[in-house]
Amino acid sequence: MIRGALWQRGASWRPFVFAPQAMRMMMIALSAIFSLVSPVLSREPVLSRDNSEPATTPPPRASGTLRIATYNVSFFGKAEGDLTRELVTPESVQPKRIAAVLQRVRPNILLLNEFDYDPRSPELFARNYLAISQAGGKPLRFAHHFIAPSNTGIPSGFDLDRSGSIGGGNDALGFGQFSGQYGLVVFSQLPIDNTTTRTFRHFLWRDMPSALLPPDWYTPESLAKLSLSSKSHWDVAIRLSRKEILHFLVSHPTPPGFDGPEDRNGRRNHDEIRLWADYIDPSRSDYLRDDRGRQGGLEAGASFVIAGDLNADPQDGGSVRGAIDQLLLHPRVNRETAIGDLAPRSRGASEAALRQGGANAAQRGDASLDTADFSDRGNGVGNLRTDYVLPSSNLEVCASGVFWPASTDAEFALVNDDVEASSDHRLVWVDIALSGRRCPIRSK
Repeated sequence: MIRGALWQRGASWRPFVFAPQAMRMMMIALSAIFSLVSPVLSREPVLSRDNSEPATTPPPRASGTLRIATYNVSFFGKAEGDLTRELVTPESVQPKRIAAVLQRVRPNILLLNEFDYDPRSPELFARNYLAISQAGGKPLRFAHHFIAPSNTGIPSGFDLDRSGSIGGGNDALGFGQFSGQYGLVVFSQLPIDNTTTRTFRHFLWRDMPSALLPPDWYTPESLAKLSLSSKSHWDVAIRLSRKEILHFLVSHPTPPGFDGPEDRNGRRNHDEIRLWADYIDPSRSDYLRDDRGRQGGLEAGASFVIAGDLNADPQDGGSVRGAIDQLLLHPRVNRETAIGDLAPRSRGASEAALRQGGANAAQRGDASLDTADFSDRGNGVGNLRTDYVLPSSNLEVCASGVFWPASTDAEFALVNDDVEASSDHRLVWVDIALSGRRCPIRSK
């Protein structure tokens, strides 16, 4: 989600029947009260596989497990090179707060969305912020990272928004004011196999079978240029051992708004999500071709984790109906983490929905699952679940959560409600058991 912008289609494009405000607010209030009171009654550390009472800062990961996280950090500038210039010195407020959150959660594998593309920036952020204690946190180090170009801000040469003129972010291959704006980067404490890693930045939208292209909107010439991915889709191969690879499938689909009745962005968001749904299904992935010309998707037994700001909530917001369900209900995705007891949640999200009110009162979804703090006023959509870490069904998930402190928590200063000083998204994390190990069981 782009900071400071409203993500919503017109009223006629929101085909939901909302529950009464009173009922919604009562449910949020009960959830928030219970989640805030219950930790006081039980002083046990949260180490179990029951995520109904998630802590803000997760406990240290257990031996034999791997912590994987995604975080839209809103590290984008107004001009090319702004982020790199900001990260050169270790005193910028926003990167310090983001680094403080990361030092508390301490992931082994991490995706950052909205991180402007520049090959120099990951090392600068790692050295000047992550490797220095922030707000009392322990320095965090990653031996490896992966960054590659993004479609954002690259001129298409066509009037994609049909405004009558060519130029600007809406006519780029992916929305952006300059090349690489709103990019992404992966950090890892485990080796990255660059030979096995794949990218799908150049795959054309028209080449997806039964693509949800807006009828009669794009010319044949523009479709010969328009990629499906608004940024890029990466299969980053994380080497767990000499023989074992974890496929880290990362992306950041376009928000399903900022368009008109043709719904070109909502349709593209749907199909960007669909790319991963097809990629992990050998019966549906033959058509895919990566940027090196390699065809097909993952093998049937491959282990993977899908991660990113996918800009789609299963019940609220303006995405195409069923867009995120393509992954949440996919037979190869761990169901417990997608829609079950281990779906990442937080007390802070429930408290924020109650405290902020507005559009949150009319939503249907469970507020504790929210990961994004969007505008609640006017045409704002309110807080949504848009950020995901979805392991494959052959991986055992031990724990999960969202770093969203309540306003009464000391750590609230690291996120607060000021998106300019932090981000309008919250970090999502999941712990998985390594091959041959099992999740620890908490004693009662």
